[in-house]
Amino acid sequence: MSSLYRQMYAFVCRLTRLFFLLQMDLRLLSILMLSALLCGNRAQQDGSICIKANAQSCGECIQFSEACGWCSDENFLTVGESKSARCDDLESLKKRNCPLINTENPRGSFHVDKNKPVTNRKKDVAEKVKAEQITQIQPQKLTLTLRSGEPQTFNLKFKRAEDYPIDLYYLMDLSYSMEDDLEKVKNLGTDLMKEMQAITSDFRIGFGSFVEKTVMPYISTTPARLINPCTGNQNCTSPFSYKNVLKLTDKGDEFNRLVSQQQISGNLDSPEGGFDAIMQVAVCEAEIGWRNVTRLLVFSTDAGFHFAGDGKLGGIVLPNDGKCHLENNVYTMSHYYDYPSIAHLVQKLSEHNIQTIFAVTEEFQPVYKELKNLIPKSAVGTLSSNSSNVIQLIIDAYNSLSSEVILENSRLPEGVSITYKSFCKNGVQGTGDNGRKCSNISIGDEVSFEISVKSEKCPSHGKSEIIKIKPLGFTEEVEVVLNFICDCECAAKGEPNSKKCHDGNGTFECGSCKCNEGRIGRLCECSKDEVRTEDLDANCRKDNGTDICSNNGDCVCGTCECKKRENPAEVYSGKYCECDNFNCDRSNNKLCGGHGRCECRKCICDTNYTGSACDCSTDTSPCIATNKQICNGRGTCECGTCKCTNPKFQGPTCEICPTCPGVCSEHKDCVQCRAFEAGEKKDTCERDCSYFQLIKVKDRDKLPQPTDQSFPLTHCKERDANDCWFYYTYAIRNDTKEVFVVENLECPAGPDIIPIVTGVVAGIVLIGLALLLIWKLLMIIHDRREFAKFEKEKMNAKWDTGENPIYKSAVTTVVNPKYEGK
Repeated sequence: MSSLYRQMYAFVCRLTRLFFLLQMDLRLLSILMLSALLCGNRAQQDGSICIKANAQSCGECIQFSEACGWCSDENFLTVGESKSARCDDLESLKKRNCPLINTENPRGSFHVDKNKPVTNRKKDVAEKVKAEQITQIQPQKLTLTLRSGEPQTFNLKFKRAEDYPIDLYYLMDLSYSMEDDLEKVKNLGTDLMKEMQAITSDFRIGFGSFVEKTVMPYISTTPARLINPCTGNQNCTSPFSYKNVLKLTDKGDEFNRLVSQQQISGNLDSPEGGFDAIMQVAVCEAEIGWRNVTRLLVFSTDAGFHFAGDGKLGGIVLPNDGKCHLENNVYTMSHYYDYPSIAHLVQKLSEHNIQTIFAVTEEFQPVYKELKNLIPKSAVGTLSSNSSNVIQLIIDAYNSLSSEVILENSRLPEGVSITYKSFCKNGVQGTGDNGRKCSNISIGDEVSFEISVKSEKCPSHGKSEIIKIKPLGFTEEVEVVLNFICDCECAAKGEPNSKKCHDGNGTFECGSCKCNEGRIGRLCECSKDEVRTEDLDANCRKDNGTDICSNNGDCVCGTCECKKRENPAEVYSGKYCECDNFNCDRSNNKLCGGHGRCECRKCICDTNYTGSACDCSTDTSPCIATNKQICNGRGTCECGTCKCTNPKFQGPTCEICPTCPGVCSEHKDCVQCRAFEAGEKKDTCERDCSYFQLIKVKDRDKLPQPTDQSFPLTHCKERDANDCWFYYTYAIRNDTKEVFVVENLECPAGPDIIPIVTGVVAGIVLIGLALLLIWKLLMIIHDRREFAKFEKEKMNAKWDTGENPIYKSAVTTVVNPKYEGK
């Protein structure tokens, strides 16, 4: 029956999945999904997922799951088991008697290769640490050894160094509308130098300007407008795309001098070509003079921007190549390459660790705030109409950018994932996207990150990979070398063309044969061309029967390889797959009663159990009664349960007798006749009741108590025919039956007649008075209603009080209708 039940259950599960795939009526959909889920969960819980991998080698096994191990013991497999049975979870391998020394289960690890501590740099120290020697992130290099499915976790520490060098490049829109802004920027160098001294003693500043692409329709290409694009008497310089006016320098006076020489230019449309300029500033590191320090780009404008695709208006269709094209500090390819896209710009800014500050007028704040959301480590500030607040804007934006650290990683190899968890100031923790960043970091603050790297599979080339993790806007980075565990250590000791593999048709490694191309079988004994022949199939039929491998396996090279069950814990075995470990008798819905193991469809019982389903216990301790006798001497102990021979007795130890009198009721009549000369045995007392010793006491407190005795004692309370109570104890001491009885009966007192009679009379009188009062009250109410009714009718009368209302006149007047009065 148990086998039939499992087959029916498997059939229902398969049928449910089939109906679900055929998309049956929506009314059944929820039921089918639930059924399929339950069936799937049951299969998953019943056994190890490792066996489902059908791994043919140790390498395939350990790559399937981190929980899988491989048994390399040559004698591990039983008859009929396939090679994939060597791959199982470690607990199952242990239960299947795989020696620990032969269990292959390599684990991942990580090693710190470079771990230079973070730098404590002070502004007031005479001998300063060079910029390239400053360390803000620790460690700097690690090597991770990854096994599929097993994450490796390490900690990364970041600390903002004091007096960290800053390079700031001021990129300004010099279209005509920015004329008054240029006047305010002419003294920006020295003024900004003074303000930045509070932040760093190592500060450099540079300047660049932009207008627009020098083609129609962005500018006017008439000869006169190419010389002076401005109207009226305004003296403007020729239009240009981008100029690097001043390379980064620590001389504020030089900045002021060169900026004061700049002139406004002009263009036709409102959006400007600022993206061309930003791209050149980012990629032309040598020309701009960027150092490996904090890099700030201030982008100042009062207009919008062109981006990729807008170049088609001027006949420019080539995408921006993201390379430096400065000649004599002027961008020369604006007419050849289109504007860069926002994504391309983000890539280059991040690649060159540049943090951008958009100083724009209030009118274009919404546009640039949307742009800020797309560019990591960027800020937007409101520029006054004449740029008078530009210095404070830069300082505020720098403080905002530098107070936040955001980690990013380079492109991950296929199958590798990375997760972050941040530990920020004041105990703030973040996970998911928030695990990459910490905010409100001041100079000298230290934060840490927990980083987990996980690989789901080995790379196809099997080589090491390198990924880099760095905080956005900083040049420092952590180099992480990834090594992958793709095979077991025992594979390196494999014996190619081993004689153990049918005359050298395979490599003997990790306890089994890894067959050469075109060979199959446990020992690589067959070629794929001869896998099915009648002669080979005959070796797989038991007793020359018709069933191949008992219909529980496949005949491979004349040897049965047993099928795998949906539940990996259930296996077929035997030379012809005729055995299994799940078709044994059950008890309490448990295989072999939960007290044995199923081997080849027979239960092998544990100690103290017997029977076909191991449901019969040979332990007699459950049958011991309170008197230490087996089944109270009134039955036999069978399979740990008492079978009572006396039908009067029952219970787990034959001690319960529902029809037997209790101790108190059994001795009541004898105690009553001997102590009080009353009761049913009064006349036969001497004959029937002389079997105990009677002792009288004055009150109940004198009766023996259970705590005072070292022998069984029973307290009794019984009532006689006159409803009087008497108390006694019954005990057996040294084979002598003793009865202690209280010599006085406790009889209920008679009723007090006078209070009863008085109460009855008083009750009758009170009830009568109450009825009289109620009757009187009802009559008063009735009379008042009648009088009110009379008064109402009286008020409604309308006759004249001077005439008799019943008087009728005797005179009758008749009028002739034809009389006309003539």
